[in-house]
Amino acid sequence: MLKLAKIIRDIPDFPKKGIIFKDIAPLIGDPQAFRKVINLLAKKYQGKKIDKILCVESRGFIFASALAYKLGIGIVPIRKPGKLPYKTAKETYALEYGTDTLEIHIDAFKKGARVLIIDDLLATGGTVQACTRLARKLGGKVVGIGFVIELGFLHGRDKLKDYDVYSIIKF
Repeated sequence: MLKLAKIIRDIPDFPKKGIIFKDIAPLIGDPQAFRKVINLLAKKYQGKKIDKILCVESRGFIFASALAYKLGIGIVPIRKPGKLPYKTAKETYALEYGTDTLEIHIDAFKKGARVLIIDDLLATGGTVQACTRLARKLGGKVVGIGFVIELGFLHGRDKLKDYDVYSIIKF
């Protein structure tokens, strides 16, 4: 994983001063590194009887799409308000300064579906926690949550104690 971690580029002071942004562009631009990430995710989730992969806007779409293709299952986008054209369920969650909202189509999967949540990065855990609530609102069972990157020093995993959380690269 050290080799994969070295491909990720640090961008200081983005999107605001004091933040070091983990840029995945070099990783997804490197075919061998991207393939390795998808294969690691597939190895973890192969045979888990997953019905749908829920993917988080927008960088989560990249990894979830490739993983869904490899596993032969569909994806469900979770997006910011106003981006989905059909009826949605909404979940608002706290940010450092204020709140944000995510939406999912109300018919995204059948009640009782086994769902996997995939995103690019686990930071404080607020976004993915909102995704778990959306999945449960629709009657889904979250069987796992996967990330490419985890920023362990932000303790986002602590908010997800009830779930099987997997991350490939930890900073």
